[in-house]
Amino acid sequence: MAFAPAQLLEGADGASAPKGAAARSGAGSGLSRRPGRAMTRALARSFLCLVVAMALALHASAARAQTAAESWPSRAITWVVPFGAGGVTDLVSRKIAELLRTRLGQPVVVENRPGAGGTIGTEFVARAQADGYTVLYASGGPMTIQPNLGLTKLSYDPLKSYVHIRGVSSSNQILVATAAAPYNTLAEFVAYAKANPGKVNFGSPGPGTAQHLAGEMFKAAAGIKLTHVPYKSGANQMTDMMSGVLDVSFDYLTVLRPLIDTGKVKVLGTTGAARMAALPDAPTVLEAGYPDAVNAGSTWVSVPAGTDPKIVGKLSEALAAVLADPGIAADLTTNGQVSIADKGQAEMVPFIVDETARYKRVIESAGIGAQ
Repeated sequence: MAFAPAQLLEGADGASAPKGAAARSGAGSGLSRRPGRAMTRALARSFLCLVVAMALALHASAARAQTAAESWPSRAITWVVPFGAGGVTDLVSRKIAELLRTRLGQPVVVENRPGAGGTIGTEFVARAQADGYTVLYASGGPMTIQPNLGLTKLSYDPLKSYVHIRGVSSSNQILVATAAAPYNTLAEFVAYAKANPGKVNFGSPGPGTAQHLAGEMFKAAAGIKLTHVPYKSGANQMTDMMSGVLDVSFDYLTVLRPLIDTGKVKVLGTTGAARMAALPDAPTVLEAGYPDAVNAGSTWVSVPAGTDPKIVGKLSEALAAVLADPGIAADLTTNGQVSIADKGQAEMVPFIVDETARYKRVIESAGIGAQ
């Protein structure tokens, strides 16, 4: 007798049996289908258990994160400075770290990670856990200049890799000339440079540095031709300034103060929008009529992206209190800096965007690339 396919059932041994035979053997009671249904129910239960377990794990993880944020800081904080020990950036940052230790009740350990224009230490923090225990004393060089120089190997994005918590300082540069230079003011210098196009040189610690860019910005703003002389060492640059090999240089007060105080160089002006408290008689490039030459180096405090907002808020509050300390304010003034602690998280992002765009314009117009 032949059977249609619809009349066949799968037997336990994989053979097909007639429907009638299956009914006589008890399959008609549904016993042959129960293993499939049971397996489906078992899979459903397993999936449901997995979903519940995942939900519980996520809840526990969120609870742990919330507890960690509420108890922060519960251990030592690593305070990364992307420059060598002993410089002005390092010295000021150490004083801030010490005051934070007192404020937060936990050690704040300064860790210098210099190299590659500050990018090594900056990258280190971008890769760190976003738990509030690795903090960057950030600087404009690796954040706003280096990304514009064609360094494609940078593994961090200044805007996406960090939460920028609060500003610290802004430092104007100073334009100095050799003591024997035939000009004593910005106006006289510009007139001399225009009368001697390309014959006046200026030095910097290297291509693409903030000092180099300050010179390029002033050159473009004043409409003069200056010859850039890059050095591998700031010390060699200052030696040539004193000996008259260099005509002028842009640099920060901490570098130039000994030469200014001893009369080995003379101040022509500063790159700020306002006069420097430490050099009140030095006019600014803005006063001289060159607003496009205004520039300053800046520092601020950042943590890895993804850091809990509660931790960010606590650190921001602590920094605001520390930066209001009279001792910090005095140190900034002595070093030719001004506080930008009024720039919180909301202000820092547009500030960094504007600074990056400013340096991008001068780097592109001057044809400066990573060297």
